[in-house]
Amino acid sequence: MPGLIGKKIGMTSVFSADGKNVPCTVIEAGPCVVTQVKTVETDGYEAVQLAFDDKKEKSTNQPEAGHFKKAGSAPKRKVVEFHEFENELKLGEEVNVNLFEENAFVDITGISKGKGFQGVVKRYNFRGVGDATHGQHNRLRAPGSIGAASYPARVFKGMRMAGRTGGDRVKVENLKVIKVIPENNLILVKGSVPGAKGSYLIIEK
Repeated sequence: MPGLIGKKIGMTSVFSADGKNVPCTVIEAGPCVVTQVKTVETDGYEAVQLAFDDKKEKSTNQPEAGHFKKAGSAPKRKVVEFHEFENELKLGEEVNVNLFEENAFVDITGISKGKGFQGVVKRYNFRGVGDATHGQHNRLRAPGSIGAASYPARVFKGMRMAGRTGGDRVKVENLKVIKVIPENNLILVKGSVPGAKGSYLIIEK
C-alpha cells in the first residue's frame, strides 16, 4: 500500500463538530524523498523506497552516502519500501502529508514501548496464585505449575512465562485521520499508536 514514514510527536485531544472531545496522536508525516524506484526488470518486483529524517554525513557510511547522493538527497535516518502508489514517482521526488485526506482511514506500524523483563501477571494478565489454603507463602504473583507429569516430561514450546515484554513491531489498522496540517507536515489520528515519543512510524493508506 502507498504511505509515508512519520515520527510520533505526542498525544492531544480536539473537539469534533458535534462537540465530542476526541483523543488524537500527533504525527509528523514526511516529507519523504524517493531514494530508489524498483521495477520488475531490475529487481523482480515493483516498489518505491522512501527516506525520512536528515542525519549528519559523518554518521553515514560510504555505501549509504552514495545511495542518497544518487537520489540528490541528504543522508536520511529511516528508509522504507512502499507499493502501489497511484502516481508514478521519480528518483529524488518528494512525497508529503498531502497524500492523506481528512476522515480517511490509515494503518500505522511502529515499535511498541519496551518494558524489560516482566513476570506473568504484567506480561499475560495472570491472576497470580492468591490462595492461602494451598500452602503458598509470599508467592501471590507466581506462575504456578508449568508442565505435565512424567509424560511428556517437558515444558511445551510457547508456554506463557516471564520474559522480555514490549519492543515488538505492532500494526494498528483503520485509524481515522482527524486533521491534516500541510504547512507543518502534521496529521492528527484518532486514538493511540504504538511507540514512544520521537519513534518512527509507517503510515499506510
